[in-house]
Amino acid sequence: MNVLIIEDEKLNALRLQKLLLEIDTQLTVIAILDTIADSVQWLRSHPFPDLILMDVRLADGICFEIFSKIEITSPVIFTTAYDEYALRAFKVNSIDYLLKPVDIDELRGSLSKFKQQVQKISPGTIEEVVAIIKKQSPNYRSRFLIPYRDGYKTIMVNDIAYFYYENKMTYIVMRDAREQAVSYAMDELEEQLDPAVFFRVNRQYLISIRSLESIHNYFNGKLKLLLNPPATADIHISKEKAGQFKKWIDS
Repeated sequence: MNVLIIEDEKLNALRLQKLLLEIDTQLTVIAILDTIADSVQWLRSHPFPDLILMDVRLADGICFEIFSKIEITSPVIFTTAYDEYALRAFKVNSIDYLLKPVDIDELRGSLSKFKQQVQKISPGTIEEVVAIIKKQSPNYRSRFLIPYRDGYKTIMVNDIAYFYYENKMTYIVMRDAREQAVSYAMDELEEQLDPAVFFRVNRQYLISIRSLESIHNYFNGKLKLLLNPPATADIHISKEKAGQFKKWIDS
């Protein structure tokens, strides 16, 4: 079975590939793509795969834009963090889903389902799912309960300037420049925080709109950001993600 992975986080994509091969050595991952544009171009120029694993949020937008540009008939497993109500819609419409981080047993179950009964997607199916997701009112995190000395303390999200990842640890930087280590992965934080306020500029930094001091053009179409409080490292946004970042700022 030929499988296409559409996932903008390289580590997540490689992990998915590893899990697939652990489950079935006969599987072939024929490509790993990370943007809507690349996915549409690839699907237009190659035979459709037997199965697609697709992240909902990609580097240049929401994956459903792919379906508005090209009619896909391959079965799809979405990797997503939408709530149970939206996920039930995926099931009803014969589209499967996996919550991130993907569990190997759940992935095995999804593959088994598609091997037993290959299902096709109709354009109307995707439209229904998109409509349901747009109606969702997600409850984003407003505070963190953090271990502190012999007890706990509360950190309000409104007081956070940005998060950064360094030496396998995630840190909160407060607006008054205080720092606090937290036991959350950056992927988890990105899903739990309001995307209107926080943006994942690269693998290391997830910033609040309130922390943005200035934006500068950088070479090869990249952007350079200055934050308040200042970050200890230079913060760059790739050319591929710069357009999405500008839309976020201007929304």
